[in-house]
Amino acid sequence: MDFLISPAWAQAAGGSSSSTWLNLLPLVLIFVVFYFLLIRPQTKRAKEHREMVAKLAAGDEVVTTGGILGRISDIGDSFVTLEVAPNVAIRVQRFQVTQLMPKGTFKGA
Repeated sequence: MDFLISPAWAQAAGGSSSSTWLNLLPLVLIFVVFYFLLIRPQTKRAKEHREMVAKLAAGDEVVTTGGILGRISDIGDSFVTLEVAPNVAIRVQRFQVTQLMPKGTFKGA
């Protein structure tokens, strides 16, 4: 009947401190993997977005988080005025600008 259930053997009493560190090693490795695969790239993207938003200028062609393509006509501290069509302007929050488009994109759209 030993082929279905393995026998349970008693362990020696008392543990060593090295086994405690070996038990924590997988948790440390998981944290390192999460840092390099999730946390670090996300903070890098957030930093790039903050820099892009800080460098916005009038005349730049941008896309918002809602997918609206427009040309910046006025910039404030918190809001940006986008010209989305001739004589049509909307105001959006500055951080809602997600992408800076190449010049001439707005004419072709």
